[in-house]
Amino acid sequence: MKAKSAIILAIVVIASILLGTLSYVGVNVGDLALGAKYIKQGLDLSGGVYIVYEADKESPSEEEMNTAIALIRGRLDRKNYTEAEVARQGLKRIRVDIPGVEDANKAVQEIGATAQLQFVDPEGNQVLTGADVLVARKDVGATSQGGPVEPYITLEFNAAGTKAFAEATKKFIGQQIFIQLDEAIISDPRVRSEITEGKAIISGNYTAESAEELAALIRAGSLPFNLTVLEMNGIGAKLGANALRTGLIAGAIGVSIVLLFMIFMYKAPGVAADLALSIYISLLILLLNLFNVTLTLPGIAGIVLSIGMAVDANVIIFSRIKEELLAGKTLRAAVDSGFDKAFSAIIDGNVTTLIAAVVLFWLGTGPIKGFATTLAIGIVTSMFTALVITRVIMKQMVNIGIKNPKLYGAK
Repeated sequence: MKAKSAIILAIVVIASILLGTLSYVGVNVGDLALGAKYIKQGLDLSGGVYIVYEADKESPSEEEMNTAIALIRGRLDRKNYTEAEVARQGLKRIRVDIPGVEDANKAVQEIGATAQLQFVDPEGNQVLTGADVLVARKDVGATSQGGPVEPYITLEFNAAGTKAFAEATKKFIGQQIFIQLDEAIISDPRVRSEITEGKAIISGNYTAESAEELAALIRAGSLPFNLTVLEMNGIGAKLGANALRTGLIAGAIGVSIVLLFMIFMYKAPGVAADLALSIYISLLILLLNLFNVTLTLPGIAGIVLSIGMAVDANVIIFSRIKEELLAGKTLRAAVDSGFDKAFSAIIDGNVTTLIAAVVLFWLGTGPIKGFATTLAIGIVTSMFTALVITRVIMKQMVNIGIKNPKLYGAK
């Protein structure tokens, strides 16, 4: 038992060293790039490019410009430029700031300028295009007699679109018509009957927000104007070239103080927590690579907050262990009972924060999404290291003979 526990503890220590080395030094093999130096940085940390689009229409309406912004925002998200910023300038211009990109021409090619909307039948044939759509709006009401009141999308077509859509719906009753924007399927409604009046509805489990989003995407494919590139160039880091370096130094100092504090306050459990925390930080860096996260200052704030929650989880566990020891339990029983009793409190606290992060990611844009992403990844990772890694380390410490109750908080 003692030898086996010593081997397990040694494996954990070696794994911690290897993960730390990998996250610091990094590795780049093919499309896989892992390590701190391969984390993409946002506009505020490393700069990027900006593009200014202009509508080739004299006086576009507010709705048309908002639809164009939604189109560009959607394309940026699909290209994983979640930290990009999109804003209207003046009457008919839109500015896009994209972090971590050096070639403005490449960015323009990836984002494009004109939306391509297609209605495609089950055989892969184009039924009609965005040019055939006159109206796409969100409505609320019952879509069938006696049915529930719910959000849905109303479509109206021009004469050519009405004829083509009538033929397609007659031929494919009971099958799906796919609505594609830039070759990505945004909806796949099922044909219930032949539609000959040039009007159709798309119903289903839509919320008011999702129905409006789908209507905006369809409108984007039928914009009565093109977006042309007026200007593009590189931009420097908004917070200055030394912002990241200063932030990393501050983070290293803060983490070091936390590590020393844990050892000073909790002794043996503090050593276990520090080892688990080092694994947590290494895993977090690697996960940022795997999820292709663009790191910004708000994203760093999310990481710092998740580190604090990781430490807090260990503090809760160690307090429970101390209570069990003072109640007269043996060390091994106190460790098991401490983790079991702390489990629900840790899960509750972390899950509520995780829900907030998911909502921020869902409803937010740009830096808000960055904060939510790093916070969510950090929370999940911290729960794993606190409830699994720390427990494994402490059980092995007890098994190899580190059993003095004073080292675990008992007086």
